[in-house]
Amino acid sequence: MAGGRRARTVAGRGPRSLRARLVASVMLLLAAVCAVVGIATAVALRHFLIDQLDDDLASARGRFVGMQQDHGSAPPLGLSHEEQPDGGTDFLGPAQAPRTVGAVVVAGSVTDAVVSDRGGATSTVPGDLHATLAAILPGARPVSEDLGDLGTYRLVATLDRDGSVLVIGLPQAGVDHLLGLLVLAEGVVIAVALLVAGVAGAVAVRRELRPLERVAATAARVSDLRLGSGDVELVERVPALDTDPRTEVGQVGVALNRMLDNVAAALEARHASETQLRQFVADASHELRTPLAAIRGYAELSGRDPALPPGAAYSLQRISSQSLRMSALVENLLLLARLDAGRPLERLPVDLTRIVVDAVSDASAAGPRHRWRLSVPDEPVTVVGDGARLTQVLTNLLANAHTHTPEGTEVTAVLAARGGDVRLAVADTGPGIPADLLPHVFERFARGEASRTRAANETASTGLGLAIVEAVTAAHGGSITVHSAPGRTVFTVLLPAGAVPQEPLILPGDEIVVRV
Repeated sequence: MAGGRRARTVAGRGPRSLRARLVASVMLLLAAVCAVVGIATAVALRHFLIDQLDDDLASARGRFVGMQQDHGSAPPLGLSHEEQPDGGTDFLGPAQAPRTVGAVVVAGSVTDAVVSDRGGATSTVPGDLHATLAAILPGARPVSEDLGDLGTYRLVATLDRDGSVLVIGLPQAGVDHLLGLLVLAEGVVIAVALLVAGVAGAVAVRRELRPLERVAATAARVSDLRLGSGDVELVERVPALDTDPRTEVGQVGVALNRMLDNVAAALEARHASETQLRQFVADASHELRTPLAAIRGYAELSGRDPALPPGAAYSLQRISSQSLRMSALVENLLLLARLDAGRPLERLPVDLTRIVVDAVSDASAAGPRHRWRLSVPDEPVTVVGDGARLTQVLTNLLANAHTHTPEGTEVTAVLAARGGDVRLAVADTGPGIPADLLPHVFERFARGEASRTRAANETASTGLGLAIVEAVTAAHGGSITVHSAPGRTVFTVLLPAGAVPQEPLILPGDEIVVRV
């Protein structure tokens, strides 16, 4: 069934607009009405003209029968009217119309058949038409018959006193010609009427659909808004002109305005909740820094006691390790909260070349079992931004590649300047990121242990590293993309080399682009 719908869509060159369908429907209805009226008019006129012709035929029959009776009888069998003693000049009778056909049928055979002309003379009807004339039944209603070169005739037969059958006929060409002119005139009039009605209908339908177009334009403007995050002021509404509930379009406009009111209320509630949650995270992270620092300090101080039992020393070591991890988590949460709140970063010239070299050197020391590669241009690459945060971006990307790939994986950091942009990429030859996780890698607390190997003794990931990368990149007016397949995963950061642009830079291709 779906295939049938698809085939109809392809055959019909796609769906047509409502305006086109309405105009087409009106045109079809008008064409059907005009066709019915035209056919009815032609049928009625033909019936009227045939009745007139039958009346003339009745008069001609009377004259023909009277003429034959005045002569006493039909000419003897085998003797034509030209061979009669009087020459047969009055065979059809006086005052017959031109092209009148008259015939005498005796014992089923035509003994004489003539057709008159405009000069009053007559000519013989060809013999191949005698069978048609002989087949006319006396006493029946007039019938139309094709007499070959003579044309179509209206024929009627009468039984004479001597038993012969007298057949008289009048040409039907006048009726057919008049009907042809009528059909032609109707066709021209209907064509002109349909053309005018089509143009007028298109203008009228377009005018009547303008309110619906305005409603659609409002919906289109709303659909272009970014409603996913932040404080969204949804002020778009259908104008009051198009919200009259007495009309169908007005009902749609009212329903759309109600929906927009509900969406606006939901967005306000969402933003308030986000703001409250962001403030809570920032406050909680800030308040947790001091007790965590105290726990870590007391654990280190207690661990220096030489009289401490071995078991207690191990416990204090674990307390210090976990407090250090929790401190890092709190710092990350606090950073994200500040970035979400729009806290400004430093805007100073930063040498990215040195940051990349130092970061790769630190990563190689932390992961000696991986193979580390570095590619930087000969000239220093400088951007305007916060050096500490950009260092954190590269550190998190390298740590992500180190943490989620097995030993022996090759990790490559590439720095390049391209036009007015700076491209920083971190690629690895690990197992790749699952397709279902790939669109969510920059979300907070997203983890993918199922596909990217982690050493058993490593500290578990907090799931905030890539979220920080995305947030810091956004704060610098850049964009980040990821492309992953088994054997190759590439994270690409694109930053403006100079001033921070108003719009993010988007990379083309088949990469998943995160707009920031």
